[in-house]
Amino acid sequence: MSDGKSNGPTRRHTALPKAQILIEALPWLTRHHGKTVVIKFGGNAMIDEGLKAAFAQDVVFLRHAGLKPVVVHGGGPQISAALDKHGIVSEFKAGLRVTTEDAMDVVRMVLAGQVQRELVGLLNQHGPLAVGLTGEDAHTLTATKHQPEIDGELVDIGRVGEITEIDTGAIEALLADGRIPVVSSIARSQDDHHVYNVNADTAAAALAAALGAETLMVLTDVEGLYEDWPNSDEVISRLTATQLEKLLPDLSSGMVPKMEGCLHAVRGGVTTARVIDGRVQHSILLEIFTDEGIGTMVVPDEQGES
Repeated sequence: MSDGKSNGPTRRHTALPKAQILIEALPWLTRHHGKTVVIKFGGNAMIDEGLKAAFAQDVVFLRHAGLKPVVVHGGGPQISAALDKHGIVSEFKAGLRVTTEDAMDVVRMVLAGQVQRELVGLLNQHGPLAVGLTGEDAHTLTATKHQPEIDGELVDIGRVGEITEIDTGAIEALLADGRIPVVSSIARSQDDHHVYNVNADTAAAALAAALGAETLMVLTDVEGLYEDWPNSDEVISRLTATQLEKLLPDLSSGMVPKMEGCLHAVRGGVTTARVIDGRVQHSILLEIFTDEGIGTMVVPDEQGES
């Protein structure tokens, strides 16, 4: 008959490492509780089934951990494939997609009807959480026609917009209701009432600033911002807005909208902006809840030397 005493030392519980991992996350959970985080979904994470599923898990985890995630997405590869199917040639100028009227119909269809729907579906496997909207809904994003300067001349690239105004009302209402807004980066113009294609990195940064987000996270297909690419694959783990501004002219064209977005966000009041490797499963959780972090973090100038 047992006398209630254990036989020898306490048995080592196999779940103990899990408990330690959760406890390590506690300071970050406390710091980020109730804060808004805007996540730009793109790159390989958008194509690979395993990465897509892990992304959805991460976003839902953030929501259940007391954060308020907002997802902004583009859909470059899917748009190119759809244009191809419709016999429309994909052309880029100054790193931006030339968007004719016909192309814009396809862009809108792909972003709002395909990419967004799939993402909302993945998130909603975990509960009635995600709600999809485009920049057109409730005037969330308003744009004007964007004409890039190439060799000193303004070039017409069609229905490509730059954001002139943001109304966060619909997104804030969804967040207050515990939902996860999923925003497609298209906007209506106040000038001609046409719909415009907006760079998703730029849209995510502008929304992060307008929402007073704690963090902007941009998923990419690289480890972060390299110190001296291609001579070195050393990633800069942290830099200030001013340091980033000096580096901008030398960056590769694909990184420019991402890093300009990070700069815009921290100059607009966002506490940190991060570029992280979307090819790594659960990169969002690794970045938010660990000491190491796995990408490049941009901070406002006054934090830089701390």
